Amino acid sequence: MTATLATRVAPLPLAGSKAGLLVERNLMVYRRLWLLIVSGFFEPVFYLFSIGIGLGALVGTVAGADGRPIGYTAFVAPALLAASAMNGAVYDATFNIFFKLKYAKTYDAVLATPLGPADVALGEIAWAQLRGTIYSAAFLLVMLVMGLVRSWWALLALPATVLIGFAFAAVGMAATSFMRSWQDFDFVQLAILPMFLFSTTFYPLGTYPRPLQLFVECTPLYHGIELLRALSTGAGIGVELVGHAAYFVVLAALGISVSAQRLERLLLK
Repeated sequence: MTATLATRVAPLPLAGSKAGLLVERNLMVYRRLWLLIVSGFFEPVFYLFSIGIGLGALVGTVAGADGRPIGYTAFVAPALLAASAMNGAVYDATFNIFFKLKYAKTYDAVLATPLGPADVALGEIAWAQLRGTIYSAAFLLVMLVMGLVRSWWALLALPATVLIGFAFAAVGMAATSFMRSWQDFDFVQLAILPMFLFSTTFYPLGTYPRPLQLFVECTPLYHGIELLRALSTGAGIGVELVGHAAYFVVLAALGISVSAQRLERLLLK
């Protein structure tokens, strides 16, 4: 693999950056493991059918961002779209990167080429974000077929999922650089599962007591859900959406910075 990467650095085939070479490498590897990527798409779809439609028949409607009632399925679907972007990015940026870092020693070979730690960090984050985008695009198509996209603002939903996935991938990779063993991945589940359950995925924010509301409003998934829910329903469109997007820009920048510094310390020590 070292020779292959070394001979491919000069043309810079993807996006004119060295990080693009790592994305290309992952594409070549996963073209034989495409079933692993496709399988991750079904989890949020199952949630949509079981909770969104099944429970939605009992719940009926809930208050939207503008106070007007919307169907429960239409309320839940954008949240599951945000969860798709999160899951696809986080799991690739944690489990896969940990294996490459600690066991396969992939990055030791990569650093024998002109690629540096920053290229590795950005390339792997971009790949993880790409996986999250694939999940999001497929789920958005399901929403469209089911009639759950109710606004032309939804055209911005897919770019929003790209931003969400990129930020989660950056944070996931930064966290992975501190992990020592597979047991540490329990902390990933400890962070992801409560966010999924409580970040207004299934209930409006007003359902919670005020102290819990303040905590929820600090979580990344909450900002992703509110952003995508507004875009897909057309309710609650306002300047606050810029704040949600800015949250992910800052999160991504922090994640990339920490990831690059940690990889440099781990691989060049």
